[in-house]
Amino acid sequence: MAITLRDAINRLLGRQPASATTARQRLQLVLAHDRSDLNPELLQQMRREILEVVSRYVELDLDEGDVSLATEDRVTALVANLPIKRARDVVLPAAGA
Repeated sequence: MAITLRDAINRLLGRQPASATTARQRLQLVLAHDRSDLNPELLQQMRREILEVVSRYVELDLDEGDVSLATEDRVTALVANLPIKRARDVVLPAAGA
């Protein structure tokens, strides 16, 4: 689920989303998980590995970032919303390398 301009403004102003909006977002997430046939453990492993690879190249704001599934028009996508603090001067080696 991508963050809309309205969501960003509300977050900056400290506004809480309406309970109906929150419920709708949660339902969309559940539907996306069901349609993808990915078990939660596999999804968590994918999130860790994506963050690990991207973190080799840029410094991320992990508190604000998210990797999730989103469904639109019956198509499920893996969406990575990863706020970048800054690019790294040197690419870090891969884990285990």
